[in-house]
Amino acid sequence: MKLSQQAHVARTLAEALWFPTTLFLGLLFCLAPALHAPQPHNAKVVVAHSAPHSAGEALLQRQHPGGFVITAVAGRQEARRAVLDRDAVAGYVPGRTHGVLYVAKANGVSLEQALIKDFSTVAAHDRVKLQVEDVAPTVAEDQMGTTLVYFGVAWSIPGYILATTMLRAVTFNRRRKLLTIIGLSALLSSVGFLAGVGLGYLPDDPATMVVAFLLTTAVATFSSGVAPFTKQFFPAVGMGLFIVLSVPSSGVAPVAMLPTFFQYLHDVMPLGNAVDALRGFLYFSDAGVLRPILVLCAWITVGLALLGLDAWRHHRQFAQQGLNTEENIEEPPVEDPSVETPTPTALPVHHHHHFGESVPMLFGTVRNVQQRPVHHAAVTVIDTRGRQLVRTTTNAEGEYAVTGLPEGYISVVVSSSGQTPVVDQKLLQSGVAVQADFVLRGRPGGTPFGGSFDEADTTTCRG
Repeated sequence: MKLSQQAHVARTLAEALWFPTTLFLGLLFCLAPALHAPQPHNAKVVVAHSAPHSAGEALLQRQHPGGFVITAVAGRQEARRAVLDRDAVAGYVPGRTHGVLYVAKANGVSLEQALIKDFSTVAAHDRVKLQVEDVAPTVAEDQMGTTLVYFGVAWSIPGYILATTMLRAVTFNRRRKLLTIIGLSALLSSVGFLAGVGLGYLPDDPATMVVAFLLTTAVATFSSGVAPFTKQFFPAVGMGLFIVLSVPSSGVAPVAMLPTFFQYLHDVMPLGNAVDALRGFLYFSDAGVLRPILVLCAWITVGLALLGLDAWRHHRQFAQQGLNTEENIEEPPVEDPSVETPTPTALPVHHHHHFGESVPMLFGTVRNVQQRPVHHAAVTVIDTRGRQLVRTTTNAEGEYAVTGLPEGYISVVVSSSGQTPVVDQKLLQSGVAVQADFVLRGRPGGTPFGGSFDEADTTTCRG
């Protein structure tokens, strides 16, 4: 095998394997560290009538170094209120015969159990019994306190998928795409809420639909905005943000039990903030909902800004070049390999193939009898049943390129104003790029458009 062929094979393998390899490494180093054997990390608790360095608190710190941030409050009511206001995940009130521990199941059963276990040790050290009071119990069907996370995932990931599929809606302008995002977000939020309430998974609070709408809209809008800038790397960026980083930091394991890095992620990722807002509305009497709502709105704002920047960039480019958008072939829609198969698509002609770019399956040039390139000649690819698969035009050098075509025979029809149309049939095979060059001749006087076809001038294949 020649050195150039070896380099081609190596490049093809790299382009095929980089995404699954990146996804594997991301999941490996995010899911396992975040969700394996969670324990308290900087969990905020309050203790009534207690000095910050009492023996019981020192015992907690020895059990979990760095696990708790302990604050003293005045009394029982203040300890209970701190948990309800979400200023702390637990409030402990020592006593002569028993100690009272205020917890919230809505923060997650695993956190509740860890707090009960640790404070049982404190109560035993003080030689008193531990009395536990759940100030924010979940609905009966949510025994683990994690149902909100699962609903959040159901509202989040479709937003990313919607952005990838809307990239192929080439007949939709940005306004129609945004309206589609808004419409589907409203539909998903309503259906999810009604299903959750009907199945007993969610309390009957319409504020759920507001949060769900903001979550789906935030993910879809930001994904739509970032796609033109990340291009072929968009699938890695999208899945990295909204799956690899979002899910471990969302609250599947309670946030107070996540490593510090994932706690920081939770504060900025849309899924984690949506779960926080849902918990506040449904179980904590609207406490602590303002910040996560603002974060979701910030994601939407950034997405809109990116869409606007992309529109401005294209208008500026066309203005500088003095070109009309109808005379240019846009970059092909980004394909997400996790959800899509190749679709017949026109490509801009690239003489230097950059890493990750779509590779043409069919390409060639169109010239006239004087061997001059024919600009803006129409190139139409038709399958054996007569269906148009894709239509494109040649550039200033008379070149065209398409990809995403099915294997088998296809017909290529080339036409231009004042020229006799030309047709040729090609056999497309997997792994083989087919070159089809054409020569157009002037149309004889009186010959109707679409009359007899001449054969293509040259046809070559390259592997």
